[in-house]
Amino acid sequence: MRANAVIGRLLAATLSLAVLGLPARAAPAQNAAPAETAAPAALTASTGEWTHAITLMGEPKYPAGFAHFDYADPKAPKGGLVRLGAQGGFDNFNLIVSGLKGDLEGGILSIYDTLMTESLDEPFTSYGLLAEAVRVAPDLSSVTYRLRENARWHDGQPVTPEDVIWSFHILKDNSPFYAAYYQTVSSAEATGPREVTFRFSETGNRELPQVLGQIRVLPKHWWTGKDAAGKTRNPTETTLEIPLGSGPYRLAKFDPGRSATYERVADYWGKDLPVNAGRSNIATLRNEYFRDATVLVEALKGDLYDFRAENIARNWATAYDDFPAVKEGRLVKEAFPDRGSGNMQAFVFNLRRDKFKDERVRRAFNLAMNFEEMNRALFYGLYKRIDSYYFGSELASSGLPEGEEKTILESLKDKVPASVFTQAYRNPVNDTPDAVRANLREAAKLLREAGYELRGGKMVNAKTGEPLTVEFLEFQNVFERVILPFAAQLRLIGIDSTLRVIDQAQYQNRMRGFDFDITTSSWPESLSPGNEQREFWGSAAADKPGARNIAGIQDPAIDALIEKVIFAKDRAGVLAATHALDRVLLAHNFVVPQWASNVSRTLRWNRFGHPPTLPRYGSSGFPTTWWYDESLAAKTGAPR
Repeated sequence: MRANAVIGRLLAATLSLAVLGLPARAAPAQNAAPAETAAPAALTASTGEWTHAITLMGEPKYPAGFAHFDYADPKAPKGGLVRLGAQGGFDNFNLIVSGLKGDLEGGILSIYDTLMTESLDEPFTSYGLLAEAVRVAPDLSSVTYRLRENARWHDGQPVTPEDVIWSFHILKDNSPFYAAYYQTVSSAEATGPREVTFRFSETGNRELPQVLGQIRVLPKHWWTGKDAAGKTRNPTETTLEIPLGSGPYRLAKFDPGRSATYERVADYWGKDLPVNAGRSNIATLRNEYFRDATVLVEALKGDLYDFRAENIARNWATAYDDFPAVKEGRLVKEAFPDRGSGNMQAFVFNLRRDKFKDERVRRAFNLAMNFEEMNRALFYGLYKRIDSYYFGSELASSGLPEGEEKTILESLKDKVPASVFTQAYRNPVNDTPDAVRANLREAAKLLREAGYELRGGKMVNAKTGEPLTVEFLEFQNVFERVILPFAAQLRLIGIDSTLRVIDQAQYQNRMRGFDFDITTSSWPESLSPGNEQREFWGSAAADKPGARNIAGIQDPAIDALIEKVIFAKDRAGVLAATHALDRVLLAHNFVVPQWASNVSRTLRWNRFGHPPTLPRYGSSGFPTTWWYDESLAAKTGAPR
């Protein structure tokens, strides 16, 4: 999975977990633009030749010299304002040390360009942005990027190989995510006036060249220079100083913790590139921050921001249909298909704690959770139960292993649960009172087998007498609606539980130190799993502060399967290895899977137009390829 996709989706998942739930412009014909300088034909394999695009599957859709992406309209009008809403606040514009309280989801990423950028209507393909061409060694031992001669920072200085190399090292040295993501990149060096070569400590990793192409390049001269007060900047500290960028927007002004305004750069160096044609059409992006989820909904109704991805099922079902603006068509309620990803969202056990080390204990929790009642009473039937770490995609395992997947699992037969060969994973179903009672009896049975017994209505360790109790740790009050019914079911089998909701900063600190019993987390997956799997499930990440392996999984078979995913030679191999990995992760019951939907539910004030073709793998594509429509705005009313 590509780095910027991972970061963006992890952040979105962390900040807005799916817990509870126009007149179109005619697209111009796609005529070929004049060929770019030194942009040879695309490669489908690592031949050591320069190419304008790299892909993990088949041929790139767009040839050298293409005019624009099919889902973007280069004739789209420019101008207008879009206001985006977010919960919480921010205290940092430094993505090097970014966390839950940075302005990442609000737009700071938009001020930086990457070496390559992804197409959203094909999987696994990247095209040159800062880099005009890329060259991959035949044995996949290195990748070289050649920067465009006209690539510039907003202060007019050129983007250089030194900027790329400095960015690589500062991110890898200070971010647990990047440290894991780039762990097999052994060096970065300038190998030409505009060339940067990354060398790898391993060969055969097909994804790694593409991963490096998604690095956000930072200005070395700015970060190592002095601020307005004459103080040398420290790139390892948080800051609210407006940073220098190279991308289509610049941070223009902000109100700390409340709003941040980004303006399109009129003389942006890359505005005429094919990858940017018809993109970044809206002149001003303003990010408004609100105290909590309830205030966010009311702020949308009050026309205080323009677009909301509605992740709360109750709101989608009840909060808007009677609202006059929806009835009048001024506030548009629309769902878009979500095809480009898989996802595991779950209650996650901290395996570092003795009480969760036994798989039978973990399965007992799943048996006790009554998803069917939650879906009926809380979610309005809008969700499906997650039954895969890659739920909703072709990467999800199903049935019993066959073919190459079975061969992979048999090579690890002494290290994987025997059940992976004989039982397809299934979550318990609590759709009738009889089923609920049967599942609770099975849960109590598993707990007895794991060394617990009921004493005075409490489940206790049979040897020590210690009660089995748990704390659910969250940073959003909305979880109370789902955890309290779950806790009531757990009490029926003698397990007492509490819910603790803390602020985001405290939550982040506790998660970095793995100080929790059970929490909610989400692992969004692209259709191209790869190096990030080490960070998600690998043993080396289990005890690394800030790592995404928050469960603390340490399993040699899973480590081996991750490597098989990363080093698969073709798409069939990726699918087989990922299915096998998914199957083993599920068999260990590391989590209690939650729920998901295969659509993105959105609301927007009707002031925006979009091309007739939306990106296949980018949901709505809002606001990147949309534009401010003056005629619609005249009917809806101007934004505040």
